[in-house]
Amino acid sequence: MIKHSSLLLGAHVSTAGGLYRAIDEGQKLECNAIQIFTHSSRQWIFRPLTADVIKDFTQAQKNSSIKMVVVHASYLMNPASPEIESRKKTETLLTLELEACESLNVPYLVLHPGSRLTADTETGLRFCSETIQNALKTTKYVKILIENTAGQGSAIGSTLEELKGIYNHIEDKRRVGFCFDTCHAFAAGYDITSPFKYMNFWEKFDTILGIDNLHVMHINDSVKPLNSHVDRHAHIGQGKIAIDAFSFIMNDERFNHVCKIIETPKGDGIDDDIRNLELLRSLIKK
Repeated sequence: MIKHSSLLLGAHVSTAGGLYRAIDEGQKLECNAIQIFTHSSRQWIFRPLTADVIKDFTQAQKNSSIKMVVVHASYLMNPASPEIESRKKTETLLTLELEACESLNVPYLVLHPGSRLTADTETGLRFCSETIQNALKTTKYVKILIENTAGQGSAIGSTLEELKGIYNHIEDKRRVGFCFDTCHAFAAGYDITSPFKYMNFWEKFDTILGIDNLHVMHINDSVKPLNSHVDRHAHIGQGKIAIDAFSFIMNDERFNHVCKIIETPKGDGIDDDIRNLELLRSLIKK
């Protein structure tokens, strides 16, 4: 039996007004886990966190029910770029984000593997690995979680084999793991909507990547159909992924310890997040 309180479930929340405000928003959603950005996801400029910011955040979390905080890396970064300057810029920002995570006692930084652009796939995978490895040098314990992609355009990491290719090139494998996005997987052609297909997929995942290396899930429905290779998130139960797929995940005891975060469309307030989280909780079998 899976108890609601035993699951790490939450949403990506805003830090408007200060990082500590994210803890408050998570509390309003009755979450025990949240995902945040440590700075604007659309800016290269990263101002180091002050001692007061760090203190306010860690104290707010200590006084809350939020057991897990995950940080998502900036969307601007492209660790797989064939352009040296672009990779260097990414490496610098990624290093700063890792250092921020460590100062906030955040264990995981989720990273999109990027786009190979004009390079071939194998070169893109190698560049991504090198960028990650270099960025890890100034921190001790924060793990970079490589997120699977929908395979849109020249994006790498849409297949388990490509994710394995990135992992294989990284020297310090203790410092990397994976984040699984349901929308991205579905758009990339992985169908987990029937018991057989679900079981088959996770057997393959375990064989290639290892379920023990999975630490975070992004639970999102998909606007676009299976194998569309288009990354468009939808509210749970309102997209193309059958609700059974989400039920399988919410009742899979192998993933009790895996932090589950919704990145569903945002409305003006928190009502949409509340509805999506309540629907996921309702799928848990008593």
